[in-house]
Amino acid sequence: MRGESDEKDERSFDVNAIDEVQILREPLALINLKKKNEETGEEELASRLDHCKAKATRHIFLIRHSQYNLDGRADKDRTLTPLGREQAELTGQRLASLGLKFDQIIHSSMTRATETTEIISKHLPGVKKISTDLLREGAPIEPDPPVSHWKPEAVQYYEDGARIEAAFRNFIHRADVKQEEDSYEIFVCHANVIRYIVCRALQFPPEGWLRMSLNNGSITHLVIRPNGRVALRTLGDTGFMPPDKITRT
Repeated sequence: MRGESDEKDERSFDVNAIDEVQILREPLALINLKKKNEETGEEELASRLDHCKAKATRHIFLIRHSQYNLDGRADKDRTLTPLGREQAELTGQRLASLGLKFDQIIHSSMTRATETTEIISKHLPGVKKISTDLLREGAPIEPDPPVSHWKPEAVQYYEDGARIEAAFRNFIHRADVKQEEDSYEIFVCHANVIRYIVCRALQFPPEGWLRMSLNNGSITHLVIRPNGRVALRTLGDTGFMPPDKITRT
C-alpha cells in the first residue's frame, strides 16, 4: 500500500469555494421554490423542471497514474519509472484507439499524475489539460474493515477526506442542462481517489474503498445518464497491457 496511502497532503483547500450549481443532481434543486408563482402552481413548476433536466450522458474515464519512484522523499522526486512511462504510452494508445472525441483531461497536480497526463496527451492531440489540487492523493475515509499495515493519523482523514469528497461533488454529476451532446472526459489521478469516487458514484458504503485494487495506468469507466443513474462499465482495466508491464505499486 506504500505510495498510494501513506502520503499526507499538507496543502489547505477551501471546499466551500466549490461552485454549488455543479454539485446539484436533482432538477428540483436548481429551482428556487420561493419564487414559484402561486397562481400558476404546479403547471409552471413542471415547465421549469423540464428546462432544468439534463439531456446528455457523461462518460468519465478515471486513469490511475503509472508506476513511479517510491524512494522519492518529496513529490517532485516521485517521477515515473521507465516502466511507468511505458505504461502511460500503452494507456494513451488504448484511449486513442477507442475513437472517442474526448473533451478534456483533468489531472491531479502531483508529479506522477502530471507526467502520466503529458504522455497520454501525446496520443490525444488537441485535448485540453487542466491541473487541480482536488484530485491529489490522500486518505478519503477510514476503511472498513481496517488494515493493520496502514494507519494514518485521524487528522489526515479530516483534511484529505473533505478535499476528496469535494472532488467527487465537483466532478461527478449529471451533464449541465445546456449540454446537448454526450461528453467524454479523462481524469488522471490516484488509486485512493478513484476507489472512493467509484463507491460514492455507485452509492456503495464509501468505507469499503480499500477493498478494491487498481493497477498502474488502469482505466475505470463511469457513465452518468441524464436521469442521474450511474453505471460502472470497467474497473481498473489493464487488459491492453502485456502481463510483464502490469504493476500495482
